[in-house]
Amino acid sequence: MHSKYGLLKKIFFIGLFVYMSSVYLYASIPINIDTKKLISVLQKNYGERAAKRGSAWLKVLNKQYKDEQQKLISTNRFFNQLQFTTDQKLWGESNYWATPVEFIGANAGDCEDFALAKYFSLLAVGVADDKLRIVMVKSLTLNQYHMVVAYYKHPTAEPLILDNIDGRIKKASERQDLIPVYSFNGKQLWLNNEKRQGRVAGKPSRLKRWNDLNHRMGLNQLKQPVTSME
Repeated sequence: MHSKYGLLKKIFFIGLFVYMSSVYLYASIPINIDTKKLISVLQKNYGERAAKRGSAWLKVLNKQYKDEQQKLISTNRFFNQLQFTTDQKLWGESNYWATPVEFIGANAGDCEDFALAKYFSLLAVGVADDKLRIVMVKSLTLNQYHMVVAYYKHPTAEPLILDNIDGRIKKASERQDLIPVYSFNGKQLWLNNEKRQGRVAGKPSRLKRWNDLNHRMGLNQLKQPVTSME
């Protein structure tokens, strides 16, 4: 399946963001959609600056990387340029998981939006889903729940953490301020009781907001922020 990602050199993996909810993240062949549509939709819904951010995002996704470390660095750096804000201020809701397109369009989001956008983008540049997890943690620094992305070079490796609070990619053991609660990717859901693997607790479809996010992954249901962050 992962050899299919080589097609990214010729076509943009926008199909990642228009999966039907029943297949979630596991359509193995990219859908060839004109990238001009993405830019046009961003400009129409969010403005000229959003369109420019979309173009910059496409460059990140289409770049030729020498290894996965460079993919992590580039993706983490790109999204950490966007602003942090609360869902209530931006969307007028207490807890809203924005799609990557909505996040880029709004130019801001909370920790879930940073983590989800990084996760989907890493899949798009060819990082295997088995190496990735979206992790809900308790941040001791913030004294609240927080979301990050964990990357496992191999199944028993200590994960690297991609975070919007601390922009430097670090090993999990270097993030003593984060206590993992649960984690998931496109295949599994884990309950975490340590820095590494955790206990399998079923499928990610158990998460209501994950299901809702996947239903909204196209370009036709883009939510409008109630506050401009431009």
